[in-house]
Amino acid sequence: MNTINTLGYAILSALGRKPCSGYELVHYLEVVRPVQHSQIYPMLTKMEQKELLVHEHVEQTGKPNKKIFSITEKGKGILEKWLAESPSDPINRDEFLIKVYSIWMVEEENSMKLVQGRISNLEKTMTNLSKNIAEIEQNKELDTMSKNFGRYILFNRKFRLAKEEKTWCQWVLGLIKNKNLNIPLLYVGMGKFSNLIEVVVLGI
Repeated sequence: MNTINTLGYAILSALGRKPCSGYELVHYLEVVRPVQHSQIYPMLTKMEQKELLVHEHVEQTGKPNKKIFSITEKGKGILEKWLAESPSDPINRDEFLIKVYSIWMVEEENSMKLVQGRISNLEKTMTNLSKNIAEIEQNKELDTMSKNFGRYILFNRKFRLAKEEKTWCQWVLGLIKNKNLNIPLLYVGMGKFSNLIEVVVLGI
């Protein structure tokens, strides 16, 4: 039975790179999953009780003192064991996709506004990711054994996904403007003497 949930493993992964505060964890975990401060601190307390991490108080001048958390040997062992296991299927809870599913119910203006808003958010995301990628690439010692390697490939993944979704959104806008669908027949060769014609239909 798992000792902690996926958020706990994400925290251990971040602390495996470097000790940090709860506030910093929220920032570092953006690359793998959005998280709120209200989620972080209860989990940190729970994990410290299980001896998976420890903290030290750091006094600061002119601002509140803070706790810096570090992973323990027990925490490293739990993380390494979890990393060797096959991951669960991803969970997608995107409100935008739910609205797109019923986009046929709204007027063209509102449909386009919905998709254009998504494009705007994707462009902001791509800009921020480009900055993060550039910062890591400035480190000339970056290699596959670097603690930054995981962040680097995940930033690139998110950038490529955002770029691809932006292309998809632009395609959707074109469909809305044209007001009709021209679904092509896909010709797939099946052996030397036969061809299979497939018609792609969205049936959900």
